[in-house]
Amino acid sequence: MLELGARYRLPVISDIAEWARDGALMSYGANLSYLFRRASTLVDRTLKGARPGDLPVEQPTKFELVVNLKTAKGLGLTIPQAVLGGADGVIQ
Repeated sequence: MLELGARYRLPVISDIAEWARDGALMSYGANLSYLFRRASTLVDRTLKGARPGDLPVEQPTKFELVVNLKTAKGLGLTIPQAVLGGADGVIQ
């Protein structure tokens, strides 16, 4: 997907932060590290005898925005300061 975006000079936006680090214009999505840590607590409870059907269904509560300014510059785009100010990560 990133290769197609680069070839056709199209901005790629994803929900996975690593994509922005790898060349996508930006990403906005659930913080995967946090989700994995939460999942590990559910696995732990299951291994300790909790019934999976009794465990709560959880939704993500932590999201992260990562903006890749290098990609933006290559596409001739200007990212507004308000977006950069709210970003959790900015790639120069």
